[in-house]
Amino acid sequence: MQAHSLSLSSLQAFQSLCHGAAVDGGWWNSLAWRDPDARKHFIAGKLALVHSEVSEALEAFRKDLMDDHLPERKGMEVEMADAVIRILDLAGALHLDVFGAAMEKIRYNATRADHLPANRALPGGKSI
Repeated sequence: MQAHSLSLSSLQAFQSLCHGAAVDGGWWNSLAWRDPDARKHFIAGKLALVHSEVSEALEAFRKDLMDDHLPERKGMEVEMADAVIRILDLAGALHLDVFGAAMEKIRYNATRADHLPANRALPGGKSI
């Protein structure tokens, strides 16, 4: 799918859904979120949870595991979904335009010399 064909409003609605579900679930009731002095650490903890989901996706991929809670789905798939949900939850709380930034980043990356296949094939080029 071409990046320009995505509906930004539907993606933003999905971000609102992710954050709203977390709010409704009580995940934003912490005093640390409301305390300006503690908020930085609270946000860092939320980012660490994204990292944990990505690590779980790697482990599921490495072991070719199916998910424990959604057994018809690959573990990697579900853990990646968990990471997306956590990212969008945090982005919603912080009023970040993640999808707008992602669209800009896709366009920017298309102009980067170090992203061209020929340059990646050179000695010292990006291989991963």
